[in-house]
Amino acid sequence: MFYACVVVMNIRTGEIIETTHHHDRVTFPYIPGLLSFREGPVVVCAFEKLTVTPDVVIFDGQGIAHPRGLGLAAHLGLILDLPSAGCAKSRLVGEHEPVEWEKGSSTPLMYEERQVGVVLRTRTGVKPVFVSPGHRLDCQGAENLILSAVGKYRLPEPIRYAHNRVNALRREISGT
Repeated sequence: MFYACVVVMNIRTGEIIETTHHHDRVTFPYIPGLLSFREGPVVVCAFEKLTVTPDVVIFDGQGIAHPRGLGLAAHLGLILDLPSAGCAKSRLVGEHEPVEWEKGSSTPLMYEERQVGVVLRTRTGVKPVFVSPGHRLDCQGAENLILSAVGKYRLPEPIRYAHNRVNALRREISGT
């Protein structure tokens, strides 16, 4: 069973505008590098339940920082035709220089001699995140988006809220 939650948030105020969710059995096998084919259909169903259209989407995953240049944020951004960025907790591809310790510090993430994202410190002294453009954003736009959505935690607020809601939903449905 796979659970997805979409959170539409006013990033300036932190106000939650709308949330939707969807869960379903996953039929596509787990194949590293092809997660958007496994998770994407459930996420798209959650998006289809929205009554408002977000201006931009932050995905918990990779954008173009992917072996095929088409991670979850790039693939679903294209399908939804919305500007999108990926914000991942770990590196999938590429190399980078060390990131300074202060919040807002970043360094380019390079793969096959081109920049595919940035390694961004969202809190001073905390592990950085891996930010990459998905659809209709460049590296700088993706970095600016993630920084604007970060509160007092490492991950952007919409991702944190969606993650917490998915965990609650999973407990609610499974009864555990």
